[in-house]
Amino acid sequence: MIAGRRGALVGAVLLALGLVLPFVPGVYIVFAIDLVCFALVAVAFDVLLGFTGLLSFGHALFWGGAGYVATIAIAHGVTSFPLALLAGVVYAFFLSALVGAISVRRSGIYFAMITLAIAEIQYFFALQFIDLTGGENGYPVTTRGTLFGLSLEDDHVYYYLVLAVATIATAVAVRIVTSPYGAVLAAMRENENRAKSIGYDTDRLKLAAFVISGTLAGLAGALYAGANRLASLDAVDWHTSGAIVMMTILGGIGTIYGPMIGAGLFQSLDFFVSKTPIGDKTNIVMGLVFAIIILIARRGIVGELMHRLRPGAVLPFDDEQPILEP
Repeated sequence: MIAGRRGALVGAVLLALGLVLPFVPGVYIVFAIDLVCFALVAVAFDVLLGFTGLLSFGHALFWGGAGYVATIAIAHGVTSFPLALLAGVVYAFFLSALVGAISVRRSGIYFAMITLAIAEIQYFFALQFIDLTGGENGYPVTTRGTLFGLSLEDDHVYYYLVLAVATIATAVAVRIVTSPYGAVLAAMRENENRAKSIGYDTDRLKLAAFVISGTLAGLAGALYAGANRLASLDAVDWHTSGAIVMMTILGGIGTIYGPMIGAGLFQSLDFFVSKTPIGDKTNIVMGLVFAIIILIARRGIVGELMHRLRPGAVLPFDDEQPILEP
């Protein structure tokens, strides 16, 4: 599904959909940008959960944190958007290295709670340091800056920039998980003790996966903040971390392309249902859809398709062991 001709075909189809998305009737261009950003952060999360088996409840830490750094950089005179974007990515890189060093020695529910606790520290930092972050109002900027001297104020230009970056980042993620390193991560996910017994430093390898995932999540978050010209408090809230987990599970853990589809479904429901007469019950509708999909396709949408098309395919957690097993 991920590697070879089949993976290339799926990737090409998704890219083609991305290219025409702004022209689909009823699709607001900023919503399209947001959808691509969430698709990228779901891919980043799947690198960690799907191929390492580590469930983080704190990826808003990198998504929202990088968004704040990028917008603050622009507000303080960094007119070049690539430099502002780089500042957010560097922040996510070092933060993920620090958080990973603290958390990867734990697994299951303990790992999840550590990441959640650290993410909440950043949330309250953003809430309390109003002069730096804007507090509850977030940190707005009036411009997206420039790309090699060209203005990024046109939403369509910015969309295709985001799509290009997301495409490259996804290709990198696919290359990582289909490499020998990705195979070792999958082996650790299935039986970490056996991986240790044959000489692998599992903590170091898990830390590398955590940093890769956190950095890609930061890249997506900085692009998202640029799209909306705002770094909001919602971006660092635990609800955002929960939404990223739901997107990944909806699409299919360990399939890379599945979380992208899950992100599209999740964001589309949130966007379109809220504009209907039952818009005030959007969360109820989303919860029902999520429950129905998981009951019908416990492996997620793409995961279930893979299982039915290739019955012998091995998917993460296919033995029905709980993700939060200590």
